[in-house]
Amino acid sequence: MLSRLSRPQALAVCALPVVGLLATAVFAPLPFSLTQPGLTANVLGENKGEPVITISGAATRKTSGQLRMTTIEATGPDVSVSLADVLDSWFRTDSAVMPRDSVYPSDKSTDEIEEYNTEQMRESQDDATEAALNYLDLDARKVKVDLELADVGGPSAGLLFSLGIVEKLDGDGSGGELTGGRNIAGTGTIDADGKVGAVGGVALKTQAARRDGATVFLVPKAECSDAKSDLPKGLRLIPVTTLQGAVDSLVALEKGTGKVASC
Repeated sequence: MLSRLSRPQALAVCALPVVGLLATAVFAPLPFSLTQPGLTANVLGENKGEPVITISGAATRKTSGQLRMTTIEATGPDVSVSLADVLDSWFRTDSAVMPRDSVYPSDKSTDEIEEYNTEQMRESQDDATEAALNYLDLDARKVKVDLELADVGGPSAGLLFSLGIVEKLDGDGSGGELTGGRNIAGTGTIDADGKVGAVGGVALKTQAARRDGATVFLVPKAECSDAKSDLPKGLRLIPVTTLQGAVDSLVALEKGTGKVASC
């Protein structure tokens, strides 16, 4: 014989599958990565005891300012991210939720991704060197540049590498420092022709920059709105599209002459 359930009991029984589905949704892995402000490194200085930029075949200049490349830190490609994790990060300003495919290639293993990022960094360094030497009209067969930055992958430091080479070899072009002694940070890819490209994660990179003392941030022009979304106080944004434009803006900022672009 079947016993009749009371209304509260019936509701409780019916609710069990719903609760189970919600629990599954909360804890099931989702195709996202959680990101936060990462390390920054002064390309004019040392990283882990080694100079980031070493130049031979041409005289280099002493520098007092800083040019800081910026990064974001992301959960690994094999780390499970749940709905609870996403909701927790969604309402915080010091973290962001990004589609995993926008952070890591979807068709590669963890080892392949590490190899891919390393190759991206190597190509970025080659392009950054070529862009800087082209800008300075120097022969790459005579001037040798070695770039070393441990534990960082990807192409987003390209612009800062190029500016670091220009600063060490030519400064502002008239005897002064390109940085004007400031702590300047930024991000952006660069190709051999000196064109600056977007990178993603700029709102987190501005936080990393300000945390480490930067007062100026160079951002790819296409990402101005993202950079302004959570801009830390005391950090000035300068949009750039080319190496030439970045140099011109820094010279104008240093000398106090000419217009400095803003987002």
